[in-house]
Parts: sequence; C-alpha cells; structure tokens
Amino acid sequence: MSPVKYSLAAATMLASMSAVPAHAQEVENKEFDGLYIGGSFGLGTQTNDINEKIIFDTDRDGAFNNVVRTVSGANAFSPGFCNGAAKGSVPSAGCRNDKDDFDYYIRAGADKQYGNLIVGFVVDAGRSESTDSVTGFSTTPASYTFTRQLDYALGARGRIGYTPGGILFYATSGISYAKIDNSFTTTNGANSFTDNGKTESFGWTGGVGAEAKVTDNITMGLEYLFTRYNDDDYVVNVGPGTAGATNPFLLASGGTDMKRSDPDFDLHSIRLTAAFRF
Repeated sequence: MSPVKYSLAAATMLASMSAVPAHAQEVENKEFDGLYIGGSFGLGTQTNDINEKIIFDTDRDGAFNNVVRTVSGANAFSPGFCNGAAKGSVPSAGCRNDKDDFDYYIRAGADKQYGNLIVGFVVDAGRSESTDSVTGFSTTPASYTFTRQLDYALGARGRIGYTPGGILFYATSGISYAKIDNSFTTTNGANSFTDNGKTESFGWTGGVGAEAKVTDNITMGLEYLFTRYNDDDYVVNVGPGTAGATNPFLLASGGTDMKRSDPDFDLHSIRLTAAFRF
C-alpha cells in the first residue's frame, strides 16, 4: 500500500470515530488528564523501495561505488535487482513481495488538559512482523537477498490535541530506537559470506490519532504513525570460500563488501489503541 493510500485510509477511519462520543458524552469524567497505560495492535507496512539495489565495495576502501566485474570486464550483476526476496537463482524465477504484517506495542503516558487543549507525552515498546527485502542477481547464475525487520523498538513522543468532550484528536511526533534484525541468503555456494547481524538505529516517528472515552477510566482509539530508521550499518563481507582466483568478487582486492543501496527503513502503521487512565 502506498503512503498516500495509507494516509487516506487512516484519515477515513479517524473521521469515522466522530460517531463514538454519543456514549462518551454520557460519562461523568470527560477529561483526558493524568497518567495512563495501555497497548496497541495493528497493521504495519513499508514504503515501496522503487529501484533499490545492492551496492559494492570491491577495493574495500569504504566507498560503495564499485561494479563487480568478470575477468572479461563485464558487469557480473547485469541481470539486475528486484524489490523483494528471490524465488530462485535467476530473475525469471521471480521475487516475493515485501511482507506486510502485524505490529504490537505496550505504552504509557500522561496528558494535561487546559480547557479543550491537551498536551502530553507517550512512550511505547514493541515490534513489527513486517519484512523488507532486496535481491541482486549475478551472471553465475546466483541470487543474493538482504532482508530486515524490527527485532524491537522503543519510542518517546510528545503529543498535542483538541477535545470537544469525550473524544481526543491529536498529532504526535518524537524519536524511536530500534534493534533491526538483518539477514542475508544466497544461492552462491562457492564464496564465503559473513555479516554483522543485528544493527541499532535511531529514527523519527510522527502521526495522528483519535481516542474516545468509553468509560470513566478506559479509552479506545485509532492511530496512524510513520517511522523512519537509518539502517546503513549492515554489511556482508564476501570472501574466497572455495572459489578460484578469477571469481568476480575476488579480482580487485581478494574480496568484496556489499550492502543495500537504500539506508532508510520506513514503516507505516495503523493501530487500534486502548488505555486505562488513572
């Protein structure tokens, strides 16, 4: 789902919540003021990484700006790349699309109400089951797939909102820390491949939401969040293995480093929220 469609879907669902206050108007305590704890559950997806590819450092000087070439000088990755996980060793076998899946978080926060204005903060912790992959194909033939997903994430956001009574509409923004679970698979059985596994990243998150009082102490809501992490530290080192000296990965410096071309790991989430207010 594109970011535009995702935002429209979130806006539509948030607007539909305007019907909720009919019951909320009946409860005595209409204020969104004080501490709360709760959780959220929803759908996460990634921005479609159009034209993402794998980039190479064949001379291992730290700059990923080289082309892996064969002995004859041809581009060893001329078959190209795909935005997904390879189904086989050649492009004609196809690629599986990125997996959009559930995410779930626990949260706690505090709000202060000044008339119709609400200001506060929220902290949350959780994970997403969504995965983001990119694949390169070599002339060998062989496929090389990078995949990443959140191992877990911790966030802290401020929020500001407006309540006409019984329902709160708000915007939120802040920082997020994530442990990102990176993995690499290949059909190349000749070279050796080593990587640095999980990486850590700080990112930015922001979005909009609404929550309505259903009892004096319980609120339920809907929230849309966009989060971007800079995931530029995952590198796969290609070594000789059982490959000969004319292997394209070995010609320049006896080995090659490679990583994804897009350092941004973007996540969109639409979540149902629930909270107990003290």
